[in-house]
Amino acid sequence: MKSASNKKTLIKLALVAGVLILAWFGWSKLSTDAIDKGFISGNGRLEAVEVDVATKLPGRVEEILVSEGDFVTSGQVLARMQLDTLEAQSAEAEAGRRQAEHAATAAEAQVSLRQSDVLAMKAQVVQREAELDSARRRFSRSETLSREGAASLQELDDDRARVRGAEAALNATRAQVAAAEAAVVAAQAQLVGAHSSVDAAAATVERINADIADSVLRAPRDGRVQVRVAQPGEVLGAGGRVLNLLDLSDVYMTFFIPETIAGRIALGSEVRIVLDAAPGLVIPAKVSFIASQAQFTPKTVETESERQKLMFRVRAQIAPELLKKYIEQVKTGVPGEAWLKLDPKAQWPASLALDPRTTAMPKD
Repeated sequence: MKSASNKKTLIKLALVAGVLILAWFGWSKLSTDAIDKGFISGNGRLEAVEVDVATKLPGRVEEILVSEGDFVTSGQVLARMQLDTLEAQSAEAEAGRRQAEHAATAAEAQVSLRQSDVLAMKAQVVQREAELDSARRRFSRSETLSREGAASLQELDDDRARVRGAEAALNATRAQVAAAEAAVVAAQAQLVGAHSSVDAAAATVERINADIADSVLRAPRDGRVQVRVAQPGEVLGAGGRVLNLLDLSDVYMTFFIPETIAGRIALGSEVRIVLDAAPGLVIPAKVSFIASQAQFTPKTVETESERQKLMFRVRAQIAPELLKKYIEQVKTGVPGEAWLKLDPKAQWPASLALDPRTTAMPKD
C-alpha cells in the first residue's frame, strides 16, 4: 500500500517537472525568437583603459604611497624616486647660472668701458683737428711773410713741419677711434655670448627641475591601482614601470559581428550588455568603435548558426556617468554577452529590459 502511494507521488512530481520544462522551453523559444528579430549578439569581456605609471629617468624607488586596489585621483602623488643625484645636479646648475650672470655683468661693464674709449678718442680727434687748423693758418702766414722778406726760411720750414706733424697726429687719433669702435663691437659680441651662457645655464636649471618634478610620480587620471610592479628600494631603468592603473570611467566590451551585418551598424547604436556574473542586470551601452577592416574570426568567438570566416570588431562603451555611480562595483575581465539593435524600430524584449539602477544612458 505504501509502495503504491510513493509510486503515485513520483509520477505526479515527474508530470509537474515535465510541464515546467516545457513551459521554460516555450518561454525561452519565444524570447529567442523575439530577440532574433532586429537584434544580434556577441560574446566578450569587460575591459578598461590601462595606464602604466613609469619613471622617466633611471633611479631607485624611494617610496610608494598606494596599494593595489586603491582608488586614486588625477594628479595624486603615487610614488617618489630618490633625488640625491638630481639635487646635486640642480645645485651645480644653479652655481653655473650665477657664474654666467656675473660674466654677463662683467661683459656689460666692458662694453661701457670700450664705448668710453671711443668717446675719448673722438674728443682727441677734435683736438687734433684744431691743432692742424692752427698749424695750417700759421704756415699760411709764414708763407706770406717769407715772400715779403719779413720771415726767414727757417721759420717757414718749421711751420710746414708743424702742419705735417698735426696731420700725422690727426690720422693716428682717427685710427685709434676706429680701433676703439672695433673693441666696442667685440665687447658687445662677448656680451651676447655671456647672455647666451646665462640662458643656457637657466635652461639647464629648468631641465633638472623638470627631472626632479618628474621623479614624483603622479596619477595621470582617475583610476584604481591594479598592480604594484615595483617595490621601494628597487633600481629601475628609464621607463621602468612602477604601477599599473585602470581607468574605471572608461570601460567597454569588445565583441565581433559578421561581415554581412557590419554595414548596418553605426556609431552610437544602442547596445545592452548582460554579464555572466549578473545575468539579471542589463547594462546600457553604445557603439563607440567599428573596425574599418574585417579580420578572421578569433577562436573564442562563436555565432549561433555557424562560424563566420570574416568578422568586424565592435566596441560597446558604457556610459561614464553610470560607471562613476557604481565605481566600487566595476570589475574588468568579466565575461558576458552584448546585444546590438539592428532595427531602430525594434522593441527591446522583456529579457533585455533595463534595470532602474542602470537607466543612465550614454550621451550621444
